[in-house]
Amino acid sequence: MGGRVAVGLSTASVYPQNTEAAFRYAAELGYDGVELMVWAESVSQDVEAVGALVRRYGVPVQAIHAPCLLISQRVWGADPAAKLERSVQAAEKLGASTVVVHPPFRWQKKYADGFGEQVADLEMGSDVIVAVENMFPMRADRFFGRKEGSAARLRKRGGPGAALSAFAPSYDPTDSGHAHYTLDLSHTATAGTDAVEMMNRMGDGLAHLHLADGRGASVDEHLIPGHGDQPCAEVCTELRRRGFTGQAVIEINTQNARTLAERSSMLGQALSFARRYLQ
Repeated sequence: MGGRVAVGLSTASVYPQNTEAAFRYAAELGYDGVELMVWAESVSQDVEAVGALVRRYGVPVQAIHAPCLLISQRVWGADPAAKLERSVQAAEKLGASTVVVHPPFRWQKKYADGFGEQVADLEMGSDVIVAVENMFPMRADRFFGRKEGSAARLRKRGGPGAALSAFAPSYDPTDSGHAHYTLDLSHTATAGTDAVEMMNRMGDGLAHLHLADGRGASVDEHLIPGHGDQPCAEVCTELRRRGFTGQAVIEINTQNARTLAERSSMLGQALSFARRYLQ
């Protein structure tokens, strides 16, 4: 039986509020730390500014999410390999143990060709873990109907149907093989992937958990864990049983919160779920 698993808050979980708001929520609600999403907001890109937030709120940075979203393609320059290296350097400066990164996009051919080797080299030269995250394909049914309808179609046919992966060589990082992985339970929902099977494929390489939920809709939902159909409780319980020594991070979508109090309540619910099943 494992000990206490650190539960962090992704700064993306408070969008459209900013990075400082995430630190404030984390401190008020009792999170163990934050995962810093590096994206368009200037503070998220500034290691010194983030360090000041760490000191102000007494909340450490557990992990850095490299700027690899489509909306952050120009953050820290245009070279994705250089951005990944800079993310590791930022993690070292902030005392974070993990960098989360997505598999390369197909059009980033040079980056994709050297990605596996770069990840291995970065880990060899640093104490920081580079945990490659499972993603999901672009599904044809995202263009038709409501989220609930696409989720129902996925359940009916037992898979995502017609889809195209934007990632090379696959949206499933276990197809390539890396030393460390991030398991995202909203992405397994959108991909129609069995989350428990993916957890088992990742094995001892599973170093980081994005704890969220989904119903199998054609778009990435990032629901509060327990509000979708993913085996969130089962995954957490099994990781605890295995003595999981990585980190769990709440990465949920709170954009629909009507008030700050409602957003805080959503983040608190997610933290309570994590504490219950991980600790």
